[in-house]
Amino acid sequence: MSRPDGSTDRTPGREPLLSVSDLRTVFYTDKETIHAVDGISFDIYPGETVGLVGESGSGKSVTARSLLGLVDEPGVVEEGTLEFKGEDLLETGWAEYRGDLSIVFQDPSNALNPVYTVGNQIREALAIHQGLRGSAARERAIELLEAVGIPDAPRRVKEYPHQFSGGMQQRAVIAIALACDPDLLVCDEPTTALDVTIQAQILDLLDELQREEDLAILFISHDMGVIEETADRINVIYAGEIVERAPTERLLAAPEHPYTEALLNSIPGRTPPDQRLPTLDGEVPTPDGPAESCRFAPRCPVAVEECHETPPDAVAVGENGTDHSAACLLAGESEPEGEQ
Repeated sequence: MSRPDGSTDRTPGREPLLSVSDLRTVFYTDKETIHAVDGISFDIYPGETVGLVGESGSGKSVTARSLLGLVDEPGVVEEGTLEFKGEDLLETGWAEYRGDLSIVFQDPSNALNPVYTVGNQIREALAIHQGLRGSAARERAIELLEAVGIPDAPRRVKEYPHQFSGGMQQRAVIAIALACDPDLLVCDEPTTALDVTIQAQILDLLDELQREEDLAILFISHDMGVIEETADRINVIYAGEIVERAPTERLLAAPEHPYTEALLNSIPGRTPPDQRLPTLDGEVPTPDGPAESCRFAPRCPVAVEECHETPPDAVAVGENGTDHSAACLLAGESEPEGEQ
């Protein structure tokens, strides 16, 4: 099945665990209507990690909340499909699948309740999603803390969040997410508040858990360097729209959208040591209406007049079969995907 823009990253012979198509999440405020997620589409297969990368304000966290049915008023998921295990969650609701979908938020200190022990918070998830209580829940909570690499778990399970370091708090949050026994784990910038050493440990932990549990992961980040290490495929989002998508190796080697290239240039190792990191002037615009032009054009170093007048469609770029597309009027010489 192709998407509304004609693109597809479906793998022949395989069915995606989650298929997002033309998702639109809108916030209705007294002053303006914000199109925070504006027609994005992507697939996630069992056992793979899909990256969603972009600056703050691009729509990453709203996308995560939309997938899990956590958008609060005045926001509403207005259009699209969220097909999970063959069912459209926008039609059926999330109740039946709450245990299959989990999220790890970026700030563990806010994700954990300071007045309850870490063990109590894990046991609560086990009671709701697994029906475990009493000693069985306690033993499972200890197993989960051990699984995420927390030493002396029988003692730590009785401690409060403030007694954990930042890295251990994030591990505890991951343990709570795993208590649901999910098939899909949404990681919303889970390493942002951590130092580089702890960040690497959390990424290694997620990789190990994915291999052991066959988890599908949507990894959200503003850091292209982190996405490079974690993702099998990358979706680049800007002002509520996916502007480029490709397998990780392909996207890193041959970015086609100027915004993707700017994100890659922000990785320190890609810039010669005697040169300053290049910067991108301006900020992500607030999408307060349907796109009438390329939203990146005001910041784009190669924009032409037409970019300020015409919203670009996704076009296939590179060789056939690479699943690489970019929403840019200057991208390649290819025909729009689905029209080849």
